[in-house]
Amino acid sequence: MRITTLAAGFVTVLVAGFLVVPAIVSMLAGVSVSYARGLSEGLTLDWIFEVWRLYADTILRSVVIALATLIVTLLIGVPAAYALVRRGGRLARIVEEIVTLPLAIPGLALALALIITYGGVREFRGSSAFIVVGHVLYTLPFMLRSVMAVLQSIDWRLLDEGAASLGASPWRRFVDVMLPNARPGILAGALTVVTLSIGEFNLTWMLHTPLTKTLPVGLADSYASMRLEIASAYTLVFFLMIVPLLIAMQFLARLGGRKEVRP
Repeated sequence: MRITTLAAGFVTVLVAGFLVVPAIVSMLAGVSVSYARGLSEGLTLDWIFEVWRLYADTILRSVVIALATLIVTLLIGVPAAYALVRRGGRLARIVEEIVTLPLAIPGLALALALIITYGGVREFRGSSAFIVVGHVLYTLPFMLRSVMAVLQSIDWRLLDEGAASLGASPWRRFVDVMLPNARPGILAGALTVVTLSIGEFNLTWMLHTPLTKTLPVGLADSYASMRLEIASAYTLVFFLMIVPLLIAMQFLARLGGRKEVRP
């Protein structure tokens, strides 16, 4: 048993190293004076400053699009999750599957459908709002299911009926009772939406224009047209934005797991 545990641990370390080492090497390249000559040339932050000079608007646009996507998914997804949980039955399941359908469609195909349908509106097609629409379609299922999972795990009906017996209107019951109880799902869904929006490439690559590039699209451009150090520095900036969000998601998942096992 002990040998099996040690072997499993050794394999896990090997796999983790296989996955992590390339990321570390890439980040080191982004802070190396000359990666081709080795780390003996020294480290520098010049490449990161160069990335900011060249792609600051692209990075900031990604943040704005992610926040706009989050706001829309919150306004649509949270009330929709509550309504579907309340409604239940076959109709609710059908609506949930329809909302989830974009996840089963390749990002390029979904983007092409949006272009065919709304691409004729020139101002809309050339704006960041067009990308936001695509990101909402892609991320809304994550917000919806995250909130629904939390509501279904609590006795929401008892809470709702108790608030109604005290004279609370449907709106007050939703705001004062359901939203506080659904907070873990809302937070988890929000982090997922922001993370996916910032890192989404396939859908965004099809929807963007030269004036509406986002961080992943700029990252691809830097790989294709810039020297290795700049591309790697751009990757480092991407990691610095994404990793804290991923850590927060893991923290919320562990926190939710602890609450579930309490008697």
